[in-house]
Amino acid sequence: NNEGIQQQKTMRTIQTLFVFNFAYCIPTTAAFHSSRHLDSGSFHPGIHRSNVLFITRRPNSSIPSNAIHQFNRANAKNSVVANNEDGTNPTDKRECQILLLDHLNINHQKGQHSLLKAFYFDFLKCAIDPRKYENYSAGKKTVWANIGMNQFHLPEGNPEAQVLDGKITLIYESLDGLRERYERFFDGTSVEMDVLKDSKFDVRGIQTNDQGTIAMQVTDPWGNHFEILQSSDPSYDRAAHLGSQPILDGHPPSEGLAIKDLTIHVAPGSNLEGISRFYERIMGASTVNISDSSVSIAVGDRGQTLTFRCHPDGLMANNIRHHDFSFESSEEVDNLEYDGKTSYPMNYGPHISLYISNLPHAYQAAVDLGVLYVNPRFKRRAYTETEAIDQCMFRIIDVVDPLDETKEVILRLEHEVRAVVTMDGKKYKSYPLFEIPV
Repeated sequence: NNEGIQQQKTMRTIQTLFVFNFAYCIPTTAAFHSSRHLDSGSFHPGIHRSNVLFITRRPNSSIPSNAIHQFNRANAKNSVVANNEDGTNPTDKRECQILLLDHLNINHQKGQHSLLKAFYFDFLKCAIDPRKYENYSAGKKTVWANIGMNQFHLPEGNPEAQVLDGKITLIYESLDGLRERYERFFDGTSVEMDVLKDSKFDVRGIQTNDQGTIAMQVTDPWGNHFEILQSSDPSYDRAAHLGSQPILDGHPPSEGLAIKDLTIHVAPGSNLEGISRFYERIMGASTVNISDSSVSIAVGDRGQTLTFRCHPDGLMANNIRHHDFSFESSEEVDNLEYDGKTSYPMNYGPHISLYISNLPHAYQAAVDLGVLYVNPRFKRRAYTETEAIDQCMFRIIDVVDPLDETKEVILRLEHEVRAVVTMDGKKYKSYPLFEIPV
């Protein structure tokens, strides 16, 4: 297995190694572009985790040489393997399962709430989440757009919108409403969507996709790619008898039924089998399809998937990344009481949120692989298992192969891993399913 992994590595892009001077936010190579953020595009599959330095420090203190904490995954517990000692698959006992891909968090363009509203609410007909209705009405800050049991979390960018390098697949009972709204927009008779005219918004018609499903290809105002499928069983896909997101009084549910799949592009030659093993190891997830160019992970037992696909541009693709690291200081971060805890870079890239059945199990698996992450951008920060259980979540960002002793990063994608229950055993308030799984 290790020989095969090494062969895969030789086929990938030659790695560029960086060591960052945290105090001045200046990398030691000349490839850094002057900007607010680090040249996060320089982190790509093939870079070793041991070449990123994070600092253990207290606020407003000098950084002594012995305070540097090497964020070295190669020193993680190498006892992690894909199978148990008796040869059985560790997920056969289902100690942990992914229950739901809850939401995609992706920034919209600051100051352009009109575009956000026109696309997500007037065109897609997502439901306005009442917990963020004040922001929706004020036209500022974060808005949540609900689609069945799933959500889009839409914070303001800094100031740019994010464009996911991949594809978002939604499923609807019918595509007729979407087509009619686009035709009115195209004819100039849709006042509410008129603001989209000067954006990248586009619809490329209804056709049968490669899987034989009726589909519509849509581009959002900033360039994100959506594929919208027509359901063959709307009741099953919405699963309203199992759960739902909150709905404003007097408002209809979302026209869309669910987020069906989230496809993330990876570099050609990426270790797809390693991605499969990663989700199996930490979350007990099953792989529903794997080929030379893609791997699809089951998230829940109702057909929702998380897919990693080699970039369609092949070797011509460049700057494939799903993270946006910054060590920029902020008042909120400076005032943190680190008390010797590792200080991580803020990530301004997109993230996904998953509900799992056994948070302590997944947390320990993440510890064993050395992939825990804390994003100072968010108020909830879990540095320990106790904090993770108390906050009903923890984060990871590096995807690695459990069989690879070097723990080389395959890709970086931030995951918010959520618990179903609180510390006292009650259902977590944001969990959209009605019942706690047994």
